[in-house]
Amino acid sequence: MAIRMPRIIKKSSTTGDVPKGHFAVYVGEKQKKRFVIPISLLSQPLFQDLLSQAEEEFGFDHPMGGVTIPCREDVFIDITYRLSRI
Repeated sequence: MAIRMPRIIKKSSTTGDVPKGHFAVYVGEKQKKRFVIPISLLSQPLFQDLLSQAEEEFGFDHPMGGVTIPCREDVFIDITYRLSRI
């Protein structure tokens, strides 16, 4: 049985493929992967904690050109999946 993640879209192409109401983030500790997620996650306290960690590590100068979140990919997927169920 497959697990369906309805609100997170994993993509790896250019910035032109971000749908309205979404934004791109780069996730990972060493190898960064690009995710396109709904902006509704910005209001979630747990996601705001991730953004605070990103600010502490990178400030406002993100090396990938977009918001970079310094956590493991599996942790990010778990968090966004849980937030999508709220």
